Amino acid sequence: MSIIKYKTLKDVPKEEFLVPGTPLCAGCGALQVMRLFHKALGGDVVWVNAAGCVTLMATFPYTPLKSSWFYIAMPSAPAGAQGIRDALDILIKKGKLDPTENLKVVVVTGDGAASDIGLQATSGAIHRGLDFFYLCVDNEAYGNTGFQASSSSPMGSGTATTKPTHLYPAGNVLPKKDLFEIWRSHRPPYVATISPSHVIDMLRKVEKSLSFKGPKLFLALSPCPTGWGAETSESVKLAKLAVETGIWPLKEAVYGEVTHTYIPSKRKPVEDYLKVQRRFAHLFKPVKNESIIAEIQKQVDEYWSKVEH
Repeated sequence: MSIIKYKTLKDVPKEEFLVPGTPLCAGCGALQVMRLFHKALGGDVVWVNAAGCVTLMATFPYTPLKSSWFYIAMPSAPAGAQGIRDALDILIKKGKLDPTENLKVVVVTGDGAASDIGLQATSGAIHRGLDFFYLCVDNEAYGNTGFQASSSSPMGSGTATTKPTHLYPAGNVLPKKDLFEIWRSHRPPYVATISPSHVIDMLRKVEKSLSFKGPKLFLALSPCPTGWGAETSESVKLAKLAVETGIWPLKEAVYGEVTHTYIPSKRKPVEDYLKVQRRFAHLFKPVKNESIIAEIQKQVDEYWSKVEH
């Protein structure tokens, strides 16, 4: 599919489907992603929300959305999406709903539900070929309940349940689960990573995905000022640093074939990204943990060595 709609920031749609005035934290990366994602999809959307941070956005009877919202338990969002998609298809087939009133079904979830609690239902939905969009806003922890570690928490990060100690000075010692590859192994039509710092890249990917019927994943890095320990005004800068250091690769997979949509010309050291967040502060004070920082850098370098050769 030839992408011609989004070339510069001037091409970002002006219409707003997510208006100001939500209870979410200032600087929330998820909110920025959802706003842009909605612009690319248009207004005919029903969101299926697995319990998490963004659940607070639409608290009855108030909502900042001009579209529909369906809240469901953390493990069940793909099943809820299946029910809505089936209902729409049946009503259209029976002539009880005009095709022009059809809706795009979008699951929005945090990394905890996406990588842990809801993974079984998600795998089943992909296997069934459910025609839906799956937006995971990844703040790399269970942010809504106190920032406990999830399987998406990166090695070396400090969370409420992986605080650095004398026995575990690195904090979290487990690797981040690769949700992109888990999805890709199912061979769905479309899988992509996105970032609030790279707006045109995001909009182009959403536009491209509209040409595919079936499961479509968007894995969005979502800076969390509260949990990451950063200024609310720094979220986009942090997201950009994650991309420029190579920690968060921007890529897509069409039926399993991977393409990187942005390759940094000269990657910045991972230290630039780590040192500006409180969750990694223990790697620098009171004594700099050279070995853990070097290990994180090594993992990033090894990833990109496979991409660049």
